[in-house]
Amino acid sequence: MRQLRGVGLLLITALIWGLGFAAQSSAADSIGSFSFTAARSLVAATFLSVLLGVRRIRPSAGTPSARGVLRGGLLCGGALFVASNLQQFGIAAYPPEAASSGRAGFLTATYVVMVALSSLFLGRRVRFSVLAAAVGCVAGMYLLCMSGGFGSIYLGDLFELACAAGFAVYIWVVDRCASLDSLRVSCVQFAFCGILSLLAALLFEDFSVPQLLRAWLSVLYAGVFSSGVGYTLQIIGQKYAEPAVASVVMSLESVFAALAGWLLLDERLSAAELCGCALVFVSVLAAQLPVRRKGKEKSK
Repeated sequence: MRQLRGVGLLLITALIWGLGFAAQSSAADSIGSFSFTAARSLVAATFLSVLLGVRRIRPSAGTPSARGVLRGGLLCGGALFVASNLQQFGIAAYPPEAASSGRAGFLTATYVVMVALSSLFLGRRVRFSVLAAAVGCVAGMYLLCMSGGFGSIYLGDLFELACAAGFAVYIWVVDRCASLDSLRVSCVQFAFCGILSLLAALLFEDFSVPQLLRAWLSVLYAGVFSSGVGYTLQIIGQKYAEPAVASVVMSLESVFAALAGWLLLDERLSAAELCGCALVFVSVLAAQLPVRRKGKEKSK
């Protein structure tokens, strides 16, 4: 029952994140990438600040120091600034005829395979299933991004692949902060990401309040739901679900992103692109397959 509850919460999280790609695609038509990331991040930081104010925290002797939370939040926020803005730049760079939500969702999901492969550079053993998943992922990305040949690749695809690499780095940074208060670190990271994005928007974009008002619904959804609610549900859900199951369920955000683009933005994917989506998604799942512990089974 606890496992089912966790899977249910993570499924809602994946749905929220998947729908967020449609909100980002919609916002890209009326607001700059740095401006959007700044707005959504600052809204998320405000939302999490309210949650922290409501939540009663009774510090104990083992509570991490404020300095550790601040350091972790700044590191996570810096990595999130790079990954999030690359993602939004990619979505904004797609031409009108491209199914931006679906393509961005699936290409971003390849960070799961990148995280697994990055273990090689850390001297960790990599399973054959992960290597096979990497090959399938590359084949799927070819069908998704270059179904018409090399000439059909979009600039947005390159941004999204760079974004996936950014999120892979972000996951490793977050892993280093596992012992810290997640809600506090998240609040600091969104605040720092928002400040950096705001400075970039003021320097490189025509940042204005009217722009924000035109995209207020997308900003509100991405800030409160994708960032605030989604992150909180992820934390709660992973308390009940096993890590391997949690990773598989959350990777479904790529499927929900494509469905959201189809239902909300009238985006279409060709047969080859759909096959590419399927290959990428199956590869993401394959990279998360748990290892069978033969030695442990024999000892039972």
